[in-house]
Amino acid sequence: MANICGEQTLLRIFIGESDRWQHKPTSEALVDLLRRHRFAGVTVLHGVAGYGAHSVYHTDRLLELSTDLPVIIEAVESREKIELIMPEIDDMMVGGMVTLEKVEVIRHRHAAEVKE
Repeated sequence: MANICGEQTLLRIFIGESDRWQHKPTSEALVDLLRRHRFAGVTVLHGVAGYGAHSVYHTDRLLELSTDLPVIIEAVESREKIELIMPEIDDMMVGGMVTLEKVEVIRHRHAAEVKE
């Protein structure tokens, strides 16, 4: 496993769960893309409420059940590696938002690497 400790970049992608790329959920397609490019790890978070560029409120409340709840994909990698795949990410997104921020990785390891 690559050592990514130190200063890195947090890539955060905001999309809707109904977004699709080539007949599959965009979130799955983005995870596949990041995995192919050997990103250290990716997390997909499902939101319970939110709105985007058009200010249409989406919620998981029963009376207002939405079919397009927010989804956030997060990954931490070098800025250079993220910038290399940004054109592919842009092509996959019909809407949404992408943010980058500097982060300090202080620990990154698999549980199997811990010595007893």
